[in-house]
Amino acid sequence: MVDALSAILYSFSALFVILDPILSVPIFTSMTRGLSPAEVNRQALVAVIVAGGLMYSFLLFNFLIFDVLGITLPSFQVAGGILLFILGMQMALGVEIGKSKDQSSSPAGVVIGTPLLCGPGAITTVLLLSRDYGIAIPAVAIGLSLLATWIVLKFSPQIQRLLGDCVTDIMAKVLGMLVASIAIKIIADGAVSLITL
Repeated sequence: MVDALSAILYSFSALFVILDPILSVPIFTSMTRGLSPAEVNRQALVAVIVAGGLMYSFLLFNFLIFDVLGITLPSFQVAGGILLFILGMQMALGVEIGKSKDQSSSPAGVVIGTPLLCGPGAITTVLLLSRDYGIAIPAVAIGLSLLATWIVLKFSPQIQRLLGDCVTDIMAKVLGMLVASIAIKIIADGAVSLITL
């Protein structure tokens, strides 16, 4: 029981750091400025549903997807780790790479849901957690991380006012370094697995 709880806590922590809803606060706030509280809540829910749909899809059908595409987990680890590292650098340095030109016309919830919340890093993390713990523990951790993310997005205007731009930026940079560190470990593990295949 203790081992299961610690595994859930670890999985939740890893997913929450990579989803990084705090980073989404200023973006979500700017994209929903002028909307009614009910519409802000709806967009927060849409973001969580989009991210959750992708994460649970890869949790349940990950190896089937790999078999159909003919790729291996180590190769996906390396590719996902590289993209996650780039994301971490973007967060830490405050730069933006590869922004889609049509994101501004998309609903806030969809843009926040993917790729901001659930991108390659989150998908890679879900796959690795399912490999290490099976389905049940990551499923619970995903649900908890999505609940925490929804709460953060729901109260994003208040959080933005409370923290201010300076604190939000500092937190984003620190979390960016953590994400980059996780990415390096994922890349290293994937590279070792590829070499030993």
